[in-house]
Amino acid sequence: MTSAPILPKRLLLHGVLALGAAAALLPSLAAAQAFPGKPVRIVVPFPPGGSTDLLARRIGEKLAAAWGQPVIVDNRPGAGGTLGADHVAKSAPDGHTLLMGVTGTNAISGALYPKLPYDVAKDFAPVSLVVSSPLVLVRHPGFPAKTVSELVAVAKAKPGSVSFGSAGNGTSMHLTGEMFKLAAKVSMLHIPYRGSAGALQDLMGGQIETMWGDFLVVWPQLEAGKLQPIAVTSKQRHKMLPQVPTIAESGYPGFEALSWQGLFAPAGTPPALVEQLNREVNKALASADIQDYFGSRGFTLGGSSAAEFQAFIQGEIQKWTRIVKASGAKPD
Repeated sequence: MTSAPILPKRLLLHGVLALGAAAALLPSLAAAQAFPGKPVRIVVPFPPGGSTDLLARRIGEKLAAAWGQPVIVDNRPGAGGTLGADHVAKSAPDGHTLLMGVTGTNAISGALYPKLPYDVAKDFAPVSLVVSSPLVLVRHPGFPAKTVSELVAVAKAKPGSVSFGSAGNGTSMHLTGEMFKLAAKVSMLHIPYRGSAGALQDLMGGQIETMWGDFLVVWPQLEAGKLQPIAVTSKQRHKMLPQVPTIAESGYPGFEALSWQGLFAPAGTPPALVEQLNREVNKALASADIQDYFGSRGFTLGGSSAAEFQAFIQGEIQKWTRIVKASGAKPD
């Protein structure tokens, strides 16, 4: 009669730990395999018609085709996008409710809103960076300042007389304006709207003088000559506006502000499911029609890993927290 070999305690312990780790992964893997079990909602924290809404709809079409389940875009505007973001933060972490988050909702708002109902760093599981682009500082053709230096001169001659529109308090458009005011040492009047479409309409109507706009939103009006570009907020000139200088080369070295959109799940979403979502989003972003549509409209397509997006978000939170504190920007 042969006796079973006696394993060293160290090996037994390693075996138990390995079994425990495998068991812990089972719920995550099961959730990923069963996903999606019903229609998926992508919450857009702004009204229809803006770049975030259009992006969510285009990506949603690709995901719906891949999953065989409807992907519904759920517009929940308000409070600079934080109402929609808060809804997702408090949703079930099962991948069926996602957020098309932006610079404002997932980087700026934590510093701007003293009683924000969610934590920008802890209440979301970053899935993937989707797109990024510089903003374009545009003006109504009737506004005489055609360059950054002329704009600064007008703003200094009549402090508070020059207005700039944004998609709402706490958005990248708002804080880029605050960043510019700090850099140029000028006083300008911020006019927040419930999304880019309202700001664009008032700018074209002459109710406001300038706007920091997403490429996708302002490009058709620039092509039509209904608005005029003053500068872009990237470090280098943009390929679609090679004749338009950057803020940095207009007397403010180092000035850079990017508008970005990315997909987020609620915190607590199983890691395997986050990775599955990441793969599907990256596959959608790599498709020729998505590349052509958004690339031709001034965007840089993302396609990051979940870990890379997490690191990017941390850097953005730190950057915009500094701007909020230095500018004294308030949500109202």
